[in-house]
Amino acid sequence: GEDRFRRALYPNWRRTTPYPSMTTFDAPSREFCAIRRIQTNTPLQALVTLNDPVYIEAAQGLARRVLREGGDSQQSRVTFAVELCLGRPPQDAETIALTRLYQQTQNRLQETPEDAKSLAAEPIGPPEEGQDVTELAAWTVVSNVLLNLDEFLMRP
Repeated sequence: GEDRFRRALYPNWRRTTPYPSMTTFDAPSREFCAIRRIQTNTPLQALVTLNDPVYIEAAQGLARRVLREGGDSQQSRVTFAVELCLGRPPQDAETIALTRLYQQTQNRLQETPEDAKSLAAEPIGPPEEGQDVTELAAWTVVSNVLLNLDEFLMRP
């Protein structure tokens, strides 16, 4: 509903059952003050960033922004998305890989429009008027990949 973003600022924390995503990313116990966090990198963290509804919604939001502000061509949109996420222009190999991912995903989603609709709209909500659902879903996949990059998650 309309209050779903309001709760994110004030989550209900229980010491005995922390938020699962925070546990996966080794959040310290709230029982004691922690001066430094232990850094780990496990496959579970990648699974969280690829599948948790919070991260899917962030990818959907990024995809909508890319379509709205990224220009008209695939290359300009890839450049915009990479610069937005990583703070630098993409390398040629990255542009090629992300463009290929977009095209393959769009081709696959055109065969299954229900999957495209689900990927583009759940949980964030229906697409803006006039947006192609298949295109939006394909950019959601590309955005999810960008948001899962080590360079995005672990900036120096």
